[in-house]
Amino acid sequence: MTFPTQTTHRIAVFRALQLGDMLCCVPALRALRHSYPESEITLLGLPWAKSFCERFSAYLDDFVHFPGYEGLPEQAVDPEKWEQFRHTMHENPFDLILQMQGNGSIVNEMLENLGAGPVAGFHSEGNYRDSGRFLEYPTGISEIERHLQLMRHLGIPAIGTHLEYPVTEAEAARFHAQNPMLEEGRYVCVHPGSRGAWRQWPPSHFACLADECAGMNYQVVVTGTAGEADVTRQVIEAMDYPAIDLTGRTGPGEIAQLIRESALLISNCTGVSHIAAATGTPSIVISMDGEPERWGPLNKALHKTINWNTCQDFDVVLNSMLMLLEERHVYAG
Repeated sequence: MTFPTQTTHRIAVFRALQLGDMLCCVPALRALRHSYPESEITLLGLPWAKSFCERFSAYLDDFVHFPGYEGLPEQAVDPEKWEQFRHTMHENPFDLILQMQGNGSIVNEMLENLGAGPVAGFHSEGNYRDSGRFLEYPTGISEIERHLQLMRHLGIPAIGTHLEYPVTEAEAARFHAQNPMLEEGRYVCVHPGSRGAWRQWPPSHFACLADECAGMNYQVVVTGTAGEADVTRQVIEAMDYPAIDLTGRTGPGEIAQLIRESALLISNCTGVSHIAAATGTPSIVISMDGEPERWGPLNKALHKTINWNTCQDFDVVLNSMLMLLEERHVYAG
């Protein structure tokens, strides 16, 4: 089903998730903007995503804080804020609400009950909807391609599968001013943290890879949020070589500039792996969640994703990293 551009003036996108999940839907947002260049596109998301809207202002015009809903794990439910959200949505309806959160088992009915406009998106067994507006939730494919399939189902052609991560001149300048010791292409970035300990590769393994890079004359930069200080400390303490600790010292633009200028990123499968995909930085990505086909970068030559659930062999990771560095001709001397 195609929604006419002349009557689709206000579009809402519901995706109340974290950074990595949001970056994976950027190609779909790009396609949506290309097909509806004059429409006002609003993101319904988690509180932090207001900054995401600002960064991706080419595709998103406005932001509405989604306050949580029973059955969704990302945030606690606040009944008072939910009522405010419901009232705001009902009083300011949309011409189209895109459900881009998941398979629809909880959120389709939630969005429909808001009475804020027609809903389209994903559905699945047990909550099927009009097949013209809804696509059966695809499984076993990239998160990027999943949302582009939805766009095509709605008559919206894709404008590439590539990711993006805009960095402002001020953010880049601040990064360079704060880190004059870092020379582009002469350091590797190690980001060992993850949302949830079960998704975290052992710090000792990160330390071993970092030491290999240091032995090849790279500086090693260890990064993470302030809340990940314990795991970054473990990595640094386990290393034989010294490392630069930037834990908690990089904002969302600065971390992207750090990754953009690094020779290599080593990380779990988290938001930074998608930033590396967006910046074209070679990367080693350790997949701990058992879904590498969903979350791994699309460019398999530039990014090596190792499914640790099925291949718990450190040498495989090490050899992949060495091969990647050789292929990219990024030895630092």
